[in-house]
Amino acid sequence: MDSSSSIEKDLELIKSTSPLIHNITNYVVMNNTANGLLAIGASPVMAHAPEEVAEMTSISSALVLNIGTLEESWVKAMLIAGRTALSNGIPVIFDPVGAGATSYRNEISRKIIEECHPSIIRGNASEIMALYNTNTKTKGVDSTSSSGSALETAKLLAKETKSIVVISGETDYITDGRKVGKIKNGSPLMARVTGMGCTATAIVAAFAAVNKDFFHAAMHGMAVMGIAGERAAGKARGNGSMQVYFLDELYNLTGEMIKKQIQLTEE
Repeated sequence: MDSSSSIEKDLELIKSTSPLIHNITNYVVMNNTANGLLAIGASPVMAHAPEEVAEMTSISSALVLNIGTLEESWVKAMLIAGRTALSNGIPVIFDPVGAGATSYRNEISRKIIEECHPSIIRGNASEIMALYNTNTKTKGVDSTSSSGSALETAKLLAKETKSIVVISGETDYITDGRKVGKIKNGSPLMARVTGMGCTATAIVAAFAAVNKDFFHAAMHGMAVMGIAGERAAGKARGNGSMQVYFLDELYNLTGEMIKKQIQLTEE
């Protein structure tokens, strides 16, 4: 089965099963993330109270942990949910937003990795480099490095954590420490819309919910994200309309569109 057919198969599974994706994510992106998941047919839930996250996680098909707006009770909730997911065989997708910006983010990132054992880690180049080397600095939540410059570090991180590592950027890279997938779909305009990276993490989670080959699930999710972004940018007049067109393109994406536009290689 070729890549476009595999992606189409996963997308059809998401639409037919509507997997519940539990997001413990940040205030900035909740609406974007929920709408992105709804657009591809998944069912989003945002539950953050430590008192209920174990129960919510246990009925979910995937868990997203996103450290964009950290505070103590949310960290507690993330660790409870992550440990619950781990004990129930539910994939954990970790987004280390702003890793490298502060020592606190670095500390919590390492704790999540050590205690929750994410199936997939997705970040920009600086965030991925900071997870492996805490001396790496980010510019707030923005990357100061190109995605390609982080590839070797991503391979090391993948081997160390036994996670699939995804680097978002002009080219998206996905690695298990040995194999590398490259996706060249997308548009620079995506970086002008807040929460696009966080939405990518949630989309990847939806694919991980229906495809237990997490390397290919991550590739499929990032490919869908990139193709929808590329198509939306062709219609948008700026970052405001980009948000709307992006959701429309996600919702209307077909196998034929994927086959026509996909720029994916695996080595």
